[in-house]
Amino acid sequence: MNSPARGRIADSSPASAGSTEPAGAGAMPDERDDPAYAAAYRAFAAMRNLVLGSDDRRREVADATGLSFSRSRALRRLARKPMRMTELAAEMATDKPYTTLIVDDLERRGLVVRTVSPQDRRAKVVSVTDAGREMADLATHILSRPPTALREALSVEELAVLEELLSKIAIR
Repeated sequence: MNSPARGRIADSSPASAGSTEPAGAGAMPDERDDPAYAAAYRAFAAMRNLVLGSDDRRREVADATGLSFSRSRALRRLARKPMRMTELAAEMATDKPYTTLIVDDLERRGLVVRTVSPQDRRAKVVSVTDAGREMADLATHILSRPPTALREALSVEELAVLEELLSKIAIR
């Protein structure tokens, strides 16, 4: 496997994991001295590089959909379930005015519609249109494809071991 962390296992410095952060950034001194923490840091840096650095999926989504990545992100969330504007803002960790701009643009493009909430007539519920669902599905398909480096670097057996290891720590 050709990973950025390969060959550096003996170095317990988290900053050696290919991170652009200075040594110790975000880490308590006792964590930096802990070999398990250092190994986890390096493994996470390799995973982060694989997922975020190997293929520019955000650019690919933007090119394929004609939407900024933040707009496609909102669309993918709305494809899962209709939401009130405040819920969408909270899920995207954006402020309400920015969320309104995103939804305004998606609505102009015919990808979402706003309706009055049956529970609170002052609130609007945003849901995707059929065209919005197709666009969200396209973005999801692009983002779900395994990175090329992962497919090329590991055998089917190694991928099965990796899947087993990752399933032990899967967020539920």
